[in-house]
Formats: sequence, structure tokens, C-alpha cells
Amino acid sequence: MSAVVWTAVGSLAAWLWLLLGQGFFWRTDVRLPPRREPEDWPSVCVVVPARDEAAVLPESLPSLLAQDYPGRAEVFLVDDGSSDGTGELARELSRRHGGLPLTVDSPGEPPAGWTGKLWAVRHGIGLARARAPEYLLLTDADIAHAPDSLRRLVAAARTGGFDLVSQMARLRVRSVWERLVVPAFVYFFAQLYPFRRIAVKGARTAAAAGGCVLLRTDAAERARIPDAIRHAVIDDVALARAVKRGGGHIWLGLAERVDSVRPYPRLHDLWRMVSRSAYAQLRHNPLLLAGTVAGLAVVYLVPPVALVVGLTAGNAWAATTGGLAWLLMTATYLPMLRYYRQPLWLAPLLPVTAFLYLLMTVDSAVQHYRGRGAAWKGRTYARPDTAFDEG
Repeated sequence: MSAVVWTAVGSLAAWLWLLLGQGFFWRTDVRLPPRREPEDWPSVCVVVPARDEAAVLPESLPSLLAQDYPGRAEVFLVDDGSSDGTGELARELSRRHGGLPLTVDSPGEPPAGWTGKLWAVRHGIGLARARAPEYLLLTDADIAHAPDSLRRLVAAARTGGFDLVSQMARLRVRSVWERLVVPAFVYFFAQLYPFRRIAVKGARTAAAAGGCVLLRTDAAERARIPDAIRHAVIDDVALARAVKRGGGHIWLGLAERVDSVRPYPRLHDLWRMVSRSAYAQLRHNPLLLAGTVAGLAVVYLVPPVALVVGLTAGNAWAATTGGLAWLLMTATYLPMLRYYRQPLWLAPLLPVTAFLYLLMTVDSAVQHYRGRGAAWKGRTYARPDTAFDEG
């Protein structure tokens, strides 16, 4: 048997394992767990780090202020050195829409060793501490919440005994590039961090989605959040790991009524979103980078290549194994496309998207070795993401 056939067989074996042995990552039915409303609603402080977010605040902030929550809730927006009037716009939106009380404050420039977002989160938690809330809702400035979002999150946390409940917001999918890249982004994330395993006590898998994290205040204190993860570029995963290491019970699933309003109309925008942290995900390790590139090639690129080579050369083994692997790949991607309400004919194009992600990952490493580090909102973080060095 030729090298093409053996590689295709390896790819098919990998897909059989992914289908059955990786926590059924491809299923999209992990939503907020069954819940009942508590007799007494705990107090909640909402912390929103924001840097140059004037373009999205009119869609997102009013949804937070309009939360239909029976208990005491308050919003703290931390204006992280914005140059576009984010803070003043937030105050104006509060005056115009009313709703939950809003405090807008600024932390100043982050000291050495802190990423800007986590420094802003630390400042917001410090402001909230004066209210002695039982829960903190950490949410990004581009996230729009349904009116009952906070109510449902708290009920799920109380009913399930969770210290952290996180929902992966439904990202915007409108442009051609968003349709091609965004559903795959969530698909790949679930492949790395199967949602079903995250909620299992004692399991090593831990992750959260930074756009929507409800966190018990005492669990945050035990895990020393955010000080313990102050270097982290991929702060949501680092946060979940810290909470779980501290004995916390965590949960992550797909959102039903929590949406990101941030547009990514061009490939360049999506490329920056992925490449800014891809190499940090690999702990800035060249060996992990090489393994990831090889893995992406074998798992996602080999099946269509083997099918075409097999059909062209009349090699039935190559065509059959490559075709079966591509079929399994396509089938596992269909649920995510349905979740994002996208046409199912996009599923066979997943190898094209995977190739783009491979290039983005390599570019992330290139930028790191050029001394640029991870960059976001005009800041560059050259220091490795130590959250991944801790295990």
C-alpha cells in the first residue's frame, strides 16, 4: 500500500476516534442545564471591561441594563483607556435607557505583568467588592443579552451547584468570511475542550467563554481571580482552569439567547482574532506548533487529497479511505452549521477552513518570533501565556 493510502487510513482512524472518543464534541445540545428559580435571588455585580468599544456599545449595553432580574444587580463598566469616547457613551446610554445602575470608571494603564483586559477586570471586581455580591457576571462589551439572561444563569448555577457557569455567545455570521470561518471556530474550540467533560468533577478538561461567565465571588477569591491569571492572553480558559483547580464546579455550553454583535466582515478581521492568541494556545512551543500543523494536515487536508488522488490514479483504497474520512468530517460539522443557521453545503468545505486556521496558527508563531507577541486593541503582550505553563 502506498504512503497516500497509509496516511488516509491514519486520517480515517483519527476521525473514528474523534467521532466516538472525544466527548461527542460535535453535538450542539449542551445548553443551560435544567434549573429552578431560587426562593431568594442573590446579589450580582456585572463587570464589563471595555476598550474602544463605542461601535458596539449601543447594541450591547442596553441589553445589560434591561435585565429582568428579581434580585439586586448593578453594572460596572471599566473604560480601559479608550480613545473613542467609550466611557461617555456608556453614561449617555444609561441616561437614555435607564434600567440597572451603571458605574463607569477607569483603571489607568496596567502595570507590568498584566494584560490590559484582566487589569480592567480586576478593577471592576474591586469596585464590585464594596457591594458584597454573591455572584459576578463577567461579560464582554460586544455581548448582547436577552432580558432573562442573568436570571437564567443564576438559576442554573444555584440548581446545579456550579461555581462557574459560562455560555459561548453565538458569534455574528453574516459576511461570506464569517460564514466560512466563525462556525468552525466554535467547532474547533469544542473539539479541544469537549463541553460534556468540562462539567465532570475531577476531569482535567476546563474552559469557559469569556463573553459570558457567571462566577461565585467566593470561588473567585479561592482561585485568586484575576491575579492568578494576570499574564493570560487566553484569559477565559485560564480562569476556568484556576477555578477548577481550586475545587470549583464549572459548566460551559452553547448560548441560546446571548449573542456577540461584533462584526468580522473581512478575512483580515477574522485572521487577527485567531492569530493573536493561537501560538499562546500552544504555549509558545515550536514542537507543539509542528505537531499541530502536522495534525491539522493529516486530519483535515489528507481526506480530500486522498480521495482526489485515488480517483485520478485508480487507487480504490486511497479513494475509499479518504472519502470515508471526509464524510465523517462533514457529518460532525453539520450540527454546528445548523446551530448557526447556515447552509449545510458549507460542511464539505471544512478542509478549506482548516487550511486557513493552519496558516493563521503559523502566522501567530511568526509574529511571536518577530517580537510582536499577542496583540489586541492596540496593545502587544510579549510575555508567554503562563496559564498554559501551569498545566
